Amino acid sequence: MRIRTHSRAAAKTDMTPMLDIVFIMLIFFIVTASFIREDGLMVNFQKPQKGPKSPTEPIGFQVDATSRIFHAGRLIDHWSIEAIVKEEHTARPDAPVVVETDPNAAMGQFIRIHDEAVKAGMPRDKVAIVVRSE
Repeated sequence: MRIRTHSRAAAKTDMTPMLDIVFIMLIFFIVTASFIREDGLMVNFQKPQKGPKSPTEPIGFQVDATSRIFHAGRLIDHWSIEAIVKEEHTARPDAPVVVETDPNAAMGQFIRIHDEAVKAGMPRDKVAIVVRSE
């Protein structure tokens, strides 16, 4: 008995001409592209104050309309509030905590700041919340 095996010639596609065309197009687009340096906004950050702070200067936090928390002009996470209050309260024990908030801010943010300040050892009567008038 004879076993027949069918052998089919596999059709292969030669990709070399396609790669040549792709590289030629790439070189064309790189050569013809114009690279423009776009001018952006120059951000002027406020310089930190030199010298020691006054012993009664408040430990300030700001809450904007989108409920983001800022301290000393920097955006901070609510997890760092307790550490900031502890550090500054240790350096200036007479300094109160003042939270300046936007009227459109979520109430939970400034309540969180109040609770974190009390948890850090700040007396409740030394934490003030001020709503910014528009």
